[in-house]
This record gives sequence, structure tokens and C-alpha cells, in this order.
Amino acid sequence: MARHWLGLIAAVWLQSINGTNSNFPAYSSELKRILSISQLQLNNLAFASDAGKLLGWISGVAAARLPLWLVLLIGSALGAAGYGVQFLFLAGKIESLSYWHVFLLTVVAGNSICWINTVSYILAIRNFPLDRQIAVGISSSYVGLSAKIYTAAVAVASDRAKDFLLLNAIFPLIACLAAAPLTREADAGKSRRLVAGFVAMLVITVVTGGFAVATSLIPRAIPPAAVLGGIAALLVLPLATPAAEEIAEAVQHKCLIEVAQDEERLADKDGEIWGIEIEIPPLKMVKRGEFWVYYLVYLCGATLGLVYLNNLGQIAESRGCLGISSLVSLSSAFSFFGRFFPSLLDYFFSKSTKKISTASAMGAMTAPMCGAFFLLVISKQDFALYTSTAVVGICSGAITSISISATRELFGTVNFGVNHNILVSNIPIGSFLFGDFAALLYKKGRIDGQENCVGGRCYQTTFLIWGGLCVLGSLLALVLHVKTKKLRARR
Repeated sequence: MARHWLGLIAAVWLQSINGTNSNFPAYSSELKRILSISQLQLNNLAFASDAGKLLGWISGVAAARLPLWLVLLIGSALGAAGYGVQFLFLAGKIESLSYWHVFLLTVVAGNSICWINTVSYILAIRNFPLDRQIAVGISSSYVGLSAKIYTAAVAVASDRAKDFLLLNAIFPLIACLAAAPLTREADAGKSRRLVAGFVAMLVITVVTGGFAVATSLIPRAIPPAAVLGGIAALLVLPLATPAAEEIAEAVQHKCLIEVAQDEERLADKDGEIWGIEIEIPPLKMVKRGEFWVYYLVYLCGATLGLVYLNNLGQIAESRGCLGISSLVSLSSAFSFFGRFFPSLLDYFFSKSTKKISTASAMGAMTAPMCGAFFLLVISKQDFALYTSTAVVGICSGAITSISISATRELFGTVNFGVNHNILVSNIPIGSFLFGDFAALLYKKGRIDGQENCVGGRCYQTTFLIWGGLCVLGSLLALVLHVKTKKLRARR
């Protein structure tokens, strides 16, 4: 049983440092200055980070054929190369990099994220077949902690933009080397719900998220070293989970009977809801109408939220807000809880959440984002910026978490690694379309002679359009709910 938890702990560690693309706003302005590029070209660099996901399906194929530890090392090596060379460029150690060199390096770095994500998802899904929703939810929520970790680490050092790139290169490599021995699939036959191990993990996760949010809301009250030390301690705590499980098993002998009952009941649930009995290959999936509706729902929800966060540095700068690092940290902390709560609710209120389709849940999380964008149009105050960033962070994080369940529900688990990477290929497409359009409007809003756009007009039209897209996403989620309902009825 301990091997189950060690695999989940490995996934937690991997995910906690795998949100390197969320750090882009922290060093984007420095890249723009050194490369002497326009806002449109800068946005294309943000797109490049997401463009690596277009090749994310390769990691799914590799995970089906190679040991998971090797898949991890490949992903960390790609990240170390992509971010490491960019760090040397910003540090003045390399002088001959062109814009297109940086673009390609950013694509490679962005692709590395897919490899680590794939291993994390597979560990959670295969090691806990009866509790995969909460296992995936716990591990994937820690991606929302990444920007918080990197921001605190850089603040301890020197708070320089290039340090983000250095940490982006070395943190995932260290974590992958540490987690590689734990990335083995265990015999999942003993998995069950409401065991001491999951209760311990849930408590630790909630405390970790609360700590991240609290230290983001009062950034100057706690020294960065204390924040980083607190997060490190909380990441070590899950190692106590196997011990908690063993103690519970020793005390409660009747668990053996309860396990058998749980397995029988949940096996029926898995067959009914998550589509374990079906195997839909990628080529067949992309020919189905519900896939493309699902694709657009994600595009107008989680992807749009990511585009906003990628542009957060320029948005804050144009509005005269100087706390860019605190905004990145805030979005990270709220994204953490956004990713975690859907799984938490499903775990404890499964009878109620069973009646709510993943499609309707995604639509419910897209609607508040519409209000967040319209709030930015109405109010130019920093309070509105911080509030909207928190809302976008928690909603886009929730959609990302829910989509993992939606992919399993619609297309099964056998080809999950490839199928889900095909879905998230909409992220670079949305990053390019939405981001470039925002950059063009930003350029149009500049006053002659100004290098950067200043004032609320820079993103006003962009926020109106993004808000409208969120409305469209909510409507499409309703359509997907109807199509999903019909599919369930046929099963």
C-alpha cells in the first residue's frame, strides 16, 4: 500500500514545480527590453511556450512504451535546455541569440511540461483506479502552487527576472531526479475511499493552499525566506501519508470488509461514469462532434484564463500597478484551490456531484470569468485587478481539473495520455489567436512617441471581447451537457 502513496507524493512534487509557463509574466518585460521587440512579438513568445503542447501527444505515446522514470528525465532535460539557454542569454553569457532562437527554445521548454504532466496523471490514475478523481485532483492542484514557489525563491535571492529562468531550468530537473525512483505503478487492488491516507492528504493540501493564499494577500508581512521554508515543509508532510495508512489498517480490522464493499460499488460507478469499459482511440475521438464542442468549451474557458495570466505583466504595467510579482503569486494561489476543490467536492459529496455533469461544471466555472473581465472594464482600480486575477485563477484552475475527468468520461482511460494532450493543443491556438489580437489592440492604444501603452484603453476592448468569449463558452458547455447526457443514456 505504501507504494500507492509514494507514487502520489511523487506526482505532487512534480506538479508543484511544473507550472514554469506561469512565470512568463515575471520576466516577459525584461525579454522585451533585451530583444527590442514589439508587444506582438512578445505575445508570440507567450504563444511559443504554449505551442510546445501541440507536440504533447508524443509524451503520451512515450509513456505507453517507455518506463515512466525515463519519460520524466526526458521532460526535465528538455526544460533544462529550453530555459537554461534563455537564462544564459539574459545573464549576458550568450550574446548571439536572435528572437527566433528564443522562440524555439521557448517551444522546447513548453513541451517539457507535457512530459511531466503525463507521468503525474498516469501515476494518479493507475495507482488509484477507485479513487482516481481525488488522486488526480490533489496532484494537479499543486501546479497552481508553482508560481508561488518560484516567486518566493526568486524573492529570497535577488528578485531579478533572469532568476526565474534559472529556477525554471533547475527546479524541475531536481524534482524529477528525486521523484524518478517513486514513479512505479503499484498494485491498485487495495484502493478504497475515505481511508486515513486520503484524509491526511486532503488536510495537508487544504493547509498548503490556505498558506499560499494567506501569504499572497499579505505579501509584505512575512519574509520571503519564511514563505519558501513553509512551502518546503508542507511539501515534505505528505511523506507521513503511508504511515497514517498503516496505522489505520492496524487499528481497524473491519476495513477489509469495507474495502470489498467499496470496490464492488465503485467498480460499478467507474464503469458507468468514467467510461472504463470503452476504448476510444485518438483518430476516432477527433471525428466525434462532442469532442469539438468540448474543445471549444476549454478554449473559451481555461485557455482564455491562461492567455490573461500570460499577459498579466503587461496588463498590470499599463494600469500603473507595480505589484506584478504579487499578482503572479495571487493567481497561483487561487489556481491551486481552483484545481483542488472540484475533486474535493466529488470525493465527499459523490452522490450529489454524480448528478452534475462535467460539462455543466465547466460552464459554471466559465461564467464568473465573464464577470471578472467586465469588472476590469468598469473599474481601473488595483482592487479590481487583484479581484479579477483571483477569479480568473480559481475558475481556470477548476476547469483544468474538471477537464481531466471530462476526458475520461467521454473517451475512456486507455488512451488518456494521448487524448488529453490532443485536447490541450487548443492552448497554443488560443494563445496565438486571443493573445495576438490583444497585442494588436495594445499597439493601437499607444500614443505616438510612447514605447508602451499606458492607461485603461490598452486592454478595454480586449476585456470586452474576452468576456463575450466566456459567455460563448458557457453556452457551449450547455450544448456539451446535452450531448453528454445522451451518451450516458445510450450506455
